[in-house]
Amino acid sequence: MTKNEIPTAAHQTFSDADAAIAYIQDIKSPVFVKADGLAAGKGVIPGRTPDEAIKAVQTILVDKAFGAAGNNVVIEEELIGEEASFTVLTDGENCLPFVSSQDHKMSHDGDTGKNTGGMGAYSPAPVITPELHDFVMEQVVHPTISGMSEIGCPFKGVLYVGLMITDDGPKVLEYNCRFGDPEAQVLLPRLKSDLVPLLSACIDGTLDQQTDVEWHDDAAACVIMASGGYPDPYQTGKDIIGLENASEMEGVNVFHAGTALKGENIVTAGGRVLGVTALAKDLKSAIEQSYRGVSAIHFDKAHFRRDIGYRALARS
Repeated sequence: MTKNEIPTAAHQTFSDADAAIAYIQDIKSPVFVKADGLAAGKGVIPGRTPDEAIKAVQTILVDKAFGAAGNNVVIEEELIGEEASFTVLTDGENCLPFVSSQDHKMSHDGDTGKNTGGMGAYSPAPVITPELHDFVMEQVVHPTISGMSEIGCPFKGVLYVGLMITDDGPKVLEYNCRFGDPEAQVLLPRLKSDLVPLLSACIDGTLDQQTDVEWHDDAAACVIMASGGYPDPYQTGKDIIGLENASEMEGVNVFHAGTALKGENIVTAGGRVLGVTALAKDLKSAIEQSYRGVSAIHFDKAHFRRDIGYRALARS
């Protein structure tokens, strides 16, 4: 990103805890401390005070809370703003943007609690205006794809860019080489065209020929039902009831994540258990219908946020 002038947070990477702590003490500003590896979406710890940041460094580098994923830490300035998810397909040269979406990373209402893999999502995301869309394509997506080619590692497939929309414009928080979860649960139901030819075009280098991609006008909202305690330790094996009732509701699809079959019963088997998605004429209606689906499903100590889409609703 630095080499290709892609906007992102100021950052430093460390493998030595003492050096990382000295850096934190020197800059004295709020940061995020990130395990430099895959940590199931939980490897990012806020350090809004020096003490918090130092504790995070010790958790990752010294205590090895994330194993080998924490052999290095990235310390980044805290970016203030609103998050958004930007998804494109690419064949290594051409890019096809998907409709906008927004995830809710924090475990509790009002974006409080701990960072998770995602507690819900909605599409479209009003924060991504047409002007911001064009900026992200020109200043982030295209430089990323061309930069990958220039280093001899062309990228084909799904590129997910996690953005923070700051007062200084969009800045990149992360990349994923896949659809977002739970963003996929609101993006793919809105896709009217067949996904398979689009993926084939990524492989064949013919994405520029896919000029008739169609999207449903309906908005989509997804609420994640999680095990009580998630993202901290939680119990599994809880019977889930009401799945059929929810799925029979107009516009509702229930996507399974952390579930398993136990005899003839479906039981919880993970942290994020279900993604309850609804399509409706507008975002407010989609959110309301998604929560109707949630209200039909029950398992012991089920946890979900009750404010999915609150930022978008505040803009309407």
